[in-house]
Amino acid sequence: MSSSSSPPEVAIVGGGPAGLIAAEVLGRAGLQVIVYDQMPSVGRKLLMAGRGGLNLTHSEEFGRFATRYAEAQPRLQPLIEAFRPEDLRAWSEELGQETFVGSSGRVFPKAFKASPLLRAWLSRLETLGVRFALRHRWQGFDEDGALIFTGAAGEPVRVKPAATLLALGGASWPRLGSDGTWVEPLSRQGVAISPLRPANMGFTVAWSELMRSRFEGEPLKRIALTFESTTVKGEAIVTLDGIEGGAVYALSARLRSAIERTGSATLSLDLRPDLSEDVLANRLSAPRKGQSASTFLRKAGGLSPVGVAMLREASLALPPEPEALARLIKAVPLTLTGTKSLDRAISSAGGVPFGEVDEHLMLRRMPGVFVAGEMLDWEAPTGGYLLQATFATGIAAARGVLAHLGIPSEIPDAALTGSLSSATRQT
Repeated sequence: MSSSSSPPEVAIVGGGPAGLIAAEVLGRAGLQVIVYDQMPSVGRKLLMAGRGGLNLTHSEEFGRFATRYAEAQPRLQPLIEAFRPEDLRAWSEELGQETFVGSSGRVFPKAFKASPLLRAWLSRLETLGVRFALRHRWQGFDEDGALIFTGAAGEPVRVKPAATLLALGGASWPRLGSDGTWVEPLSRQGVAISPLRPANMGFTVAWSELMRSRFEGEPLKRIALTFESTTVKGEAIVTLDGIEGGAVYALSARLRSAIERTGSATLSLDLRPDLSEDVLANRLSAPRKGQSASTFLRKAGGLSPVGVAMLREASLALPPEPEALARLIKAVPLTLTGTKSLDRAISSAGGVPFGEVDEHLMLRRMPGVFVAGEMLDWEAPTGGYLLQATFATGIAAARGVLAHLGIPSEIPDAALTGSLSSATRQT
């Protein structure tokens, strides 16, 4: 621990977005910050998430935005209000990474990928004096409350900081460091942990051999999925053993709960959400003129080959009446038999319940130890909601560290102007 004449030292365990943004807030406040991570470099999950385009946040109206966190909304909304989507965009732009709003309302950096943003971010952290201890695997706490690591060379490392911020992620990306091994050390300290479960994941379906062999990897575009009176428009993709994709992920929490209760869940799949049932039936009333069923459905119904295959999965004998066929196209039943495994999910549910932390995200059982990011028990669909809450909880936990150490959250420093000024103000 630092001497009394030096700024307090804070240990951050986990070098993902939550840990890095916390390090920035604390570094700006003048604290000595060391980020520990078991991987050879930080931000690996951020880089992986940005391979297809880094979805930072979403541009929708804030009231609607907050509802995306479902049961966790009451606890997360105040934290996100302190670092809103527009703050995240401003922060990115201060790093030289301008953002844009896509057609779906999602927000991306103009560079699209995560690597330019991460490079600029790490450069900023370096100027703030943030240090990194890589290839350090956290093992838990000793009897005096010190952090215990296995170092890069396999040596034991003991650290007793003034405060600790844990940002170790969930368990959905084990090869990138988010392996959930933090559950046992916290459980040993008496911290209750909700079981880690897959979120934003695919589901298994008992496809026919034809579906598996001919349509694996085929996209279902411009569809709508309905489950328990909630409808989501988007896309999905057929996998060898099931289905996944953005429209599926948006319903994944409800679907997972139903499968946990009853062993299966049946989705309603609308292959032509752009057409009413009456209009579709009228189109299907056209003469077939010797066309095969597949050709007729493609031309009159506007269905893709994989869409036709979905109809046959639901009904081997397609209804001959236009009205009945239109009803089937607008509501294809799709029975999901299980969830894909946690290590194949985009994110995870479960973790440290909000009842285990105070309003500053400090563990009630462990004063001076804070939790942020996906370690907390919340989940959200893809679309920018995951990263937004990850950043917001990292900032909130860092502000909690400042409060715990008696450091004013209104830091009189010109470096705090801009997007992070809202992160350091009292709410």
